[in-house]
Amino acid sequence: MWFLFINLEHPPVWSDNELKAIQSLSLAELKPPPPDPTNLVANSAQAARFGHKLFFDEQLSITGTIACASCHIPTQNFRDLLPKAIAIGEAERRTPSITGGAYSPWQYWDGRKDSQWSQALAPLERPLEHGGNRTFYARYVLDKYKDEYELIFGLGPDLSDIDRFPVHAGPLENLDWNSAWQKMTLQDRDSINRIFVNIGKAIAAYERLILPEPTRFDEYAEALLSGEEITDYSYDEVEGLRLFIGRANCIDCHNGPLLTNNEFHNTGILSSGGEIPDKGRVQGIRELLAEPFNCFSKYSDAPDSCTELSFVRTGPELIGAFKTPSLRTLKPPFMHKGQLATLKDVLKHYNEAPASMIGHNEAKPLNLTLHELTQLERFLMTLETSQASESKWLKAP
Repeated sequence: MWFLFINLEHPPVWSDNELKAIQSLSLAELKPPPPDPTNLVANSAQAARFGHKLFFDEQLSITGTIACASCHIPTQNFRDLLPKAIAIGEAERRTPSITGGAYSPWQYWDGRKDSQWSQALAPLERPLEHGGNRTFYARYVLDKYKDEYELIFGLGPDLSDIDRFPVHAGPLENLDWNSAWQKMTLQDRDSINRIFVNIGKAIAAYERLILPEPTRFDEYAEALLSGEEITDYSYDEVEGLRLFIGRANCIDCHNGPLLTNNEFHNTGILSSGGEIPDKGRVQGIRELLAEPFNCFSKYSDAPDSCTELSFVRTGPELIGAFKTPSLRTLKPPFMHKGQLATLKDVLKHYNEAPASMIGHNEAKPLNLTLHELTQLERFLMTLETSQASESKWLKAP
């Protein structure tokens, strides 16, 4: 009988190409977030401090019980652990992490927003999330945070005339609120919109600071590339990494220091039980182009420099496609509606690559063995951090 012995005292052998791939995934390679010219206060420390307060303020909801942090939980890497987000009601999809969101040109699973500030506005008005309206938020912010707001954005309008500025008004499904909004003059609507937009821009200034922490993988990569002795990475974790950058093809989409290409792919994920298939990115593009706060809008601080939106990718291949999530915020359940409960389920899905319910599955069967899938899972577990890094601003003010 023959036995195979693996001598773990000898370090694994990596090719030059493999070492380059490992280095490209290391957090040490992460550059500062790209500028956001659509938000002039994106890098303002004052705006970030203000946005920090708004992010944790439960009064920025119609019930006074929901904050941004209610679903984007700091100690859970700024997302929750639910299949679908729950605020005032249950949302349609899972809460995406906002860690490292400043590096992506698209926000949400379907990319229907093209800036962090426009994304921050959407939940405030959605009935199942914060459930409020624009005049409600404008009044609240100018009442509670008047000095801070005006220090950053200048003098706010006088909203004391409720005939001009109703307590509740906005272009929403609520018929009373919508009717009140339609009765306002275009100039008064614009005044409210600008306060509303500035709320989003302050929150975005805070969110730009939310970055991932180094993980065991990053420690391994640093030691490997510097020639130091490595003692805290098992044989299976090493081989899982080799599969990740090799035969498993994970790096094709999960690349760069944030382990995402920030693109959209149909990978054949089944719909949630009892639901029709989600159209994903193809519907997201339609909403993005009709978005009143996109890069082209007059509320953008750079409507003439919208390269991403000008050349946005379209086509039938985006039917059922969703944004590649960062593997640095790896927690179950997985996928855009939490359809897969465990990493084993995820790896099994990609190993088999079943046909899509709608559109075309880009993934191909991997034909990995059960042992190889286990090795890949063990490597993936070395990518998770317990929380994101933003120093003193991690907790509520």
